[in-house]
Amino acid sequence: MKALKFIGSSLDDLRHFPAEAKRQVGFELDAIQRGHEPSDWKPMKDIGSGVREIRIHVLGEWRVIYVAKFADAIYVLHSFQKKTQKTRQEDIELARHRYRQLEDKS
Repeated sequence: MKALKFIGSSLDDLRHFPAEAKRQVGFELDAIQRGHEPSDWKPMKDIGSGVREIRIHVLGEWRVIYVAKFADAIYVLHSFQKKTQKTRQEDIELARHRYRQLEDKS
């Protein structure tokens, strides 16, 4: 099973999700660690290669952006509440910045 690593404030941000949303994120991340697909996701190619967004629809809309293509771990780049139809540019830029930091290390 791959390790799970949170980048920047992504873990603290996730801790602010409602309990039921956090529980659902936990199930999704566990599935990814075991080599399965999350139940509701979309690719985020504009952030980087292999980046995906988990979509949680519990007590609002919640998103977890992660990348699992690296051999050593699954990296959670950003966790946030989605309040509009389109993902805010600030959220995309933050995830992109954290993704670049990962690429620079490898």
